[in-house]
Amino acid sequence: MFPGMFSASRFGFALRVPRESLRNVTLGAARQERRHASSSEGALKKTELFEFHREHGGKMVEFAGWSMPVQYKDSHINSHMHTRQHCSIFDVSHMLQTKIHGKDRVKFIESLIVGDIAELKDNQGTLSLFTNEKGGIMDDLIVTRTDLGYLYVVSNAGCADKDSAHMEAKLKEFQAAGHDATMEYLDESLIALQGPSMARVLQPGLSDDLSKLTFMTSALTSVFGIQGCRVTRCGYTGEDGVEISVPRSGVVALTDRLLANSEVRLAGLGARDSLRLEAGLCLYGNDIDETTTPVEATLVWTIGKRRRQTRDFPGAEIIVPQIKAKTKKKRVGLVSTGPPVRQHTPILSPEGEVIGEVTSGCPSPCLKQNVAMGYVEAGFSKVGTPLQVEVRKKPVKAVVSKMPFVPTNYYTGQ
Repeated sequence: MFPGMFSASRFGFALRVPRESLRNVTLGAARQERRHASSSEGALKKTELFEFHREHGGKMVEFAGWSMPVQYKDSHINSHMHTRQHCSIFDVSHMLQTKIHGKDRVKFIESLIVGDIAELKDNQGTLSLFTNEKGGIMDDLIVTRTDLGYLYVVSNAGCADKDSAHMEAKLKEFQAAGHDATMEYLDESLIALQGPSMARVLQPGLSDDLSKLTFMTSALTSVFGIQGCRVTRCGYTGEDGVEISVPRSGVVALTDRLLANSEVRLAGLGARDSLRLEAGLCLYGNDIDETTTPVEATLVWTIGKRRRQTRDFPGAEIIVPQIKAKTKKKRVGLVSTGPPVRQHTPILSPEGEVIGEVTSGCPSPCLKQNVAMGYVEAGFSKVGTPLQVEVRKKPVKAVVSKMPFVPTNYYTGQ
């Protein structure tokens, strides 16, 4: 994430953390308690699995103000391919988990995002976007409408301070106008189990039938005897998988239990980044930010049909007209051979003129070629358009490619 940066170029990726995510902002006692803040000023926050990672050979790096594993004893490529062929555990406890209560909870969240939450069925979720009045993307998030009287929201660690401050300020205004909504920050751990063998690994630990839990649906259940877990069938790899919100007291035992299966290995930020790029998924701060709109980012599908008509979300007067009109720039996928393509690499027309910039790029372990995404002038965005990328001051041939680069395997019940 950007503009502050942790770079791990030897793994073929770069993760960037917004400077605002590192601010020491007081946003309420509940949030500070959730953060496990150290008494040492500037110390990195640690998830409940911190010691577990180190015991299992995790190489720890700073990410979004947290100490997180970038990889383990496996090479980055082996970890990536193991996830594609079997399944891996990712610690994503640094992400912000929130519950929104009250009879006007749907109206409140819809005042901040582009999605149609009212149309969701019980225990169904959707990817959505916080937008600002200029139409820019403040963050991406997943909102689940549970059957227990609250919304379950997961948003990015790098934007946690910004998201929390934004939601709290808007909530005060919402409540002052006489509406009924409250927020609760969750102090739970969050792990992702991702890969084609996920269901075989997890089903023995569930009393529920996992085949009934389809992509972007959620259930509150016990997992291998640990009570109070929320299992959501989603993930950031393009593979079938789940994210499990689990009480902190049980996350080490659960992770250890899952690792007892030979199909399962631990994976870190390196594999997570290359997996999501192969799946054509955006990283906030790299591929989307407050200078890009959902239309420019080719995320129009996140904007509910009703919301387009009512235009009652931040930036709607800018975003909705863009859906029918042509924007000046557009996010595209690129494939190239030769030297790896990194963030900020200039994208050139066939004639050598700069027409855009790469926002994410890495060698694809699955495709054995370079994949990237970036923004180009709209006239160059058609799939199959030959372009160039400037690597080390030299032009390299590239072509606009359809995304995802590697087919996704989300479970839809069919």
